[in-house]
Amino acid sequence: MITVYGIPNCDTVKKTVDYLKQHNIPFAFHNYKTEGISKLQLKNWSKQVGYELLLNKKSTTWKACTPEEQTAAAKPGGAIELMAKANSLIKRPVIEKDGAVIAVGFKADELLQKIKG
Repeated sequence: MITVYGIPNCDTVKKTVDYLKQHNIPFAFHNYKTEGISKLQLKNWSKQVGYELLLNKKSTTWKACTPEEQTAAAKPGGAIELMAKANSLIKRPVIEKDGAVIAVGFKADELLQKIKG
């Protein structure tokens, strides 16, 4: 089963959802804003792909973080705490297949291969 994690008003998430629908790939959508995201899930993803890939330092939310928060996010525990508190800091979308992260962000040419592979 494919699960797409993100927020529905994100352009990249919209592109991902549209792409999956166009290719008739069934998926579940997990909305961070309404369903949240657990620290345990963030730790699991971090083990798979690294917290550095998950933490979106280009976001306006990151720019609004205090210098202390940004410094704390330089370590896995601090980054996970910050992403759990402000889930807009998680790069979108995170795409899982059967519990394994297959993509962070959206690249159409790679996604289909990862889903089928």
